[in-house]
Amino acid sequence: MTKQSEQALIGQDPELKRLLKAAKVVAATDANVLLIGESGSGKEVLARSLHRWSPRATGKFVRVHCAGLDSAPDVPALCAEGTGYGTLFLDEVAELTERGQADLLRCLETLHAEGPHSALRVVAATSRDLAEAVQAGHFRRDLYHRLCVVPLELPPLRERVGDIGLLAEHFLSTAAAEYDLEVPRLKVSALRQMKRYGWPGNLRELRNVCERMVILLPGSDITPANLPAEIRGAEAPSGNDLGFRLPATGIDLEQLEVEAIRQALTMAAGNKSRAARLLGLSRDTLLYRMRKHVINA
Repeated sequence: MTKQSEQALIGQDPELKRLLKAAKVVAATDANVLLIGESGSGKEVLARSLHRWSPRATGKFVRVHCAGLDSAPDVPALCAEGTGYGTLFLDEVAELTERGQADLLRCLETLHAEGPHSALRVVAATSRDLAEAVQAGHFRRDLYHRLCVVPLELPPLRERVGDIGLLAEHFLSTAAAEYDLEVPRLKVSALRQMKRYGWPGNLRELRNVCERMVILLPGSDITPANLPAEIRGAEAPSGNDLGFRLPATGIDLEQLEVEAIRQALTMAAGNKSRAARLLGLSRDTLLYRMRKHVINA
């Protein structure tokens, strides 16, 4: 892989470190993996890393983009064509049509019949909540359970703010080498403004911004004025960012915690890992508090 393709694996964020530690453990097995994360958060990068860290590293990595596909990849045919002991990456698997889902399930059942050490290991990825899609009847439950043996969720860039500087320097250096230009210098004020931005396009958006800065400002200083308008317009958090003031009459702290947990679960569409991050908790701590308050989700 190129340095640029390793973008999602750079950082000191604790959640990212836990994810990578789990991924390296899973990579040594033959279990199917479901990668969950927003668009641009690095799902394909992690899929390729799973392949590279696995005993299948000498085999092929086959990527299939599933959006709109009316038929799934022919897994037995891929094996017969010499794909070998490799990895099949199904990108945006939630976008398969109903027929495509049925076709994929048949293919995976054929693969499973070959035993736990069959020729291909399947890694699927989605930017949608697949469990929610199952509940809504948009995705087959049996296929979901076949794919989601081990789920791994990539945090969005806005939850890895401390890594933005490290990632930006990496992207600037990589783009400068690619275009044979001098690396621009990211001023502290520009980095501070970048950290205020929500990065809806995640790592992909950050990489594109850095590439643009290399092309337009080779060897120069990058100041806030040089950043795209949407980043320049990002506002700093207010002094009372929580939007909460203790009333003179006091509060029921336990009830406040219950309400905060419920709101976080609603905002995260029931995804407990995401809700935990919104609350600044570990997933285990959130589960403990949900049991304590008898909160079902």
